[in-house]
Amino acid sequence: MKPARSHRLDLRGLASHVLTWGDPAAPKLFLLHGWMDVAASFQFLVDAFARDWYVIAPDLRGYGKSAWQPQGYWYADYIADLEALLQAFAAGETVNLAGHSLGGNVVLHYAGVRPARVRAVVSLDGFGIRAEDPGQAPVKIAKWLDALAAAQDFAVYASLDAVADRLQKNNARLPRDKALFLAGHWAEVLPDGRARLTSDPRHRLPFPTVYRLEETYAVWRNIAAPVLWIAAAESNIPKWLDEHPEGEGATDSFAGIRRRFAHIPNGRMVTIADAGHMLHHDQPAAVAAAMEAFLP
Repeated sequence: MKPARSHRLDLRGLASHVLTWGDPAAPKLFLLHGWMDVAASFQFLVDAFARDWYVIAPDLRGYGKSAWQPQGYWYADYIADLEALLQAFAAGETVNLAGHSLGGNVVLHYAGVRPARVRAVVSLDGFGIRAEDPGQAPVKIAKWLDALAAAQDFAVYASLDAVADRLQKNNARLPRDKALFLAGHWAEVLPDGRARLTSDPRHRLPFPTVYRLEETYAVWRNIAAPVLWIAAAESNIPKWLDEHPEGEGATDSFAGIRRRFAHIPNGRMVTIADAGHMLHHDQPAAVAAAMEAFLP
């Protein structure tokens, strides 16, 4: 494995943990992880890169070794945290951004909000979330209030081996050595030998806001940088996102993704075979090759 360096810094008043790989003099590449993940999740992708990069990957707020936020988590905070991260590591520079799932959506938003700041952007199986009916607003707020009143916690595992078991249950393609590596970063060992996830369980709170796809499209259409969407051939995300599963293109599992992609200027999409949503774990060499063929 390529060695990672651990950094502690303040991002917008929050104690944050950032991993870096490579020579700081090399071209910079910022990586943002997905929901319920950590920066170390990119280790296998970094190992597969053929080019020399200075890779910078934070544990997003409330994940891994970054501090928790008592009042819950808001999507816009991730965008603002990314800007603070860029200021810390690449002040005044145009940057290459990539992210997986939630992180992919964040880098796409940042590229549309700060178009002059981004050189190129890659989203790994991150295509927005499901469109929602504004009429659901009172229901969503009520569910959020109810969830706030309930205790939020994760189950405690018997050991890190048990955490690795769960990771392999979630992703049958994940080999044991990778599962054990990830378990050591996803969880911490308690004094009694059991293991507890390091992420804040409040990430599981339902969002009180309605997701307005039209607003996302407006941001995407403002992106000036070239965009690469990397989709996993066997991901469940395309089916989950398809707004017209029984209509036009019902036999094409990527029909909904292509409708969304039409709002991305200067973009291209590639698909990684034999990979699920965690494509950077399943096929890191193929993902790395697609990224490096695209990135300047």
